[in-house]
Amino acid sequence: MPIDPYILLLLGTVGLAALLPARGTAADVASGASTAAIAFLFFLYGARLSTREALDGLKHWRLHVTVLACTFVIFPLLGLAARGLVPVLLTHPLYQGLLFLTLVPSTIQSSIAFTSIARGNVPAAICAGSFSSLVGIVVTPLLAASLLGSSAGGFSADSLVEIVLKLLVPFVAGQLLRPWIGNFVARHKKVLGLVDRGSILLVVYTAFSEGMVQGIWHQVSPARLGGLLVVEAVLLAVMLALTWYGAKALRFNREDRIAIQFAGSKKSLASGLPMASVLFGAHASLAVLPLMLFHQMQLMVCAVIAKRRARDPQEDPVSAGESAATTRTAVGTGTRPR
Repeated sequence: MPIDPYILLLLGTVGLAALLPARGTAADVASGASTAAIAFLFFLYGARLSTREALDGLKHWRLHVTVLACTFVIFPLLGLAARGLVPVLLTHPLYQGLLFLTLVPSTIQSSIAFTSIARGNVPAAICAGSFSSLVGIVVTPLLAASLLGSSAGGFSADSLVEIVLKLLVPFVAGQLLRPWIGNFVARHKKVLGLVDRGSILLVVYTAFSEGMVQGIWHQVSPARLGGLLVVEAVLLAVMLALTWYGAKALRFNREDRIAIQFAGSKKSLASGLPMASVLFGAHASLAVLPLMLFHQMQLMVCAVIAKRRARDPQEDPVSAGESAATTRTAVGTGTRPR
């Protein structure tokens, strides 16, 4: 179970912010660059999302509704239930970060990769992740403002305008310009991927620099971090079980259940970090810490599960016949990757 190299870069960025936090004019420059980076990230998200593929994916609506329910209903309910762990295991700021983690969209790339390894419904995983990211641009800030209150900006006009300008407007611009820049984005996918990650590193550096300057890291002790890891391990285990056995109870076939499990149990670091920077401002560093830890945990656990699923029998007698017709409708193809 190797550590994601990008997590090491993120940790290195956190270390840099701890040793050399941006102050004064440098902090203003970093904040402005971070704002521009967030807008550019969501512009690229919009340019990459194929509207046609998203519409085609509606043919497999039961699967997508199930994933969205896991991501934006069940996850937040579990996050709210964790409120009882304050202050026994979690401090209030760490709990807010944990609750924010439960509100962000699902991943796309890793969900697709693990679904493919496990011989699941890859087209459905592509659409499920895309739908989650699209819905999350609107739903995540609204849920955060509603459930986290003043710590996430509340429902003030200024905070909503900021969310629209930094997240929604760039995304819509990317969608509108996709007919002209879509091919360019596809051809330069690797380079733009590096730009993506570099932008997120800048966002992390800015957020953690602000946290260091304000001294909020004195609120976190090793014992509290250990408690956070335990809570997140339980959260991940519960969601992995619910997505697998819940999908089985809904009579999805094996390929669909794999897509539901991997898309419905994961949270996106790439979407969550920029959103946290917009929603939490100077307190974003503590807010994103639970998400960073959960991201690595989900990659390690899902890698093991995907390899074990790959050795499962190809046909599941419980529900293979029940939803085979539905599977064939997913994104224009029902062919299972081998």
